[in-house]
This record gives sequence, structure tokens and C-alpha cells, in this order.
Amino acid sequence: MSLIIEKDILEKAAITADELRIEIAVYLYDTEKLSFGQAKTLCGLDYLSFQKELAKREVYMKYDMEDLKTDLENLTKFHEKKAS
Repeated sequence: MSLIIEKDILEKAAITADELRIEIAVYLYDTEKLSFGQAKTLCGLDYLSFQKELAKREVYMKYDMEDLKTDLENLTKFHEKKAS
């Protein structure tokens, strides 16, 4: 499925197709309808560039206790591997 928006609509809104794609991706991420990875893929940006777009719009990265737990487990595994 594709979404087609006529050029004159974009011109009236004073936004490019790329800008609109970023706006949609940020909105869907902020409303938790897409993950970070899905949203950055939707707008065609790399990790850091998408982070910057979120920051411009004062949208913060979603980071919950499960993310923290995963990060701590990975850090522990890393240190264990490095120590051996």
C-alpha cells in the first residue's frame, strides 16, 4: 500500500515530501505506534539523524525499565566476556 499526496497539497502546506515523511514518523514514534527502528526506517534516516529530528521537536526517546534491564544484562555479558 502506498500513500500518494499531490504536489500542490505539499506546496500549500509549505512542506517537502521528505519533511512530511519525517513528521509522520516522529508522530507515530511519539504516540508509540512505531518503534524507534520502524520510525527511522519510515523516514529513511540513520539512528543519529532520527534522534536529532526527535530532539528538534522535543520528543524524547522512549526508555523504560525493560530497556534498562536489557542494557544492564548486555553490559554484564560484555564485561564477563572482556574479563575472560
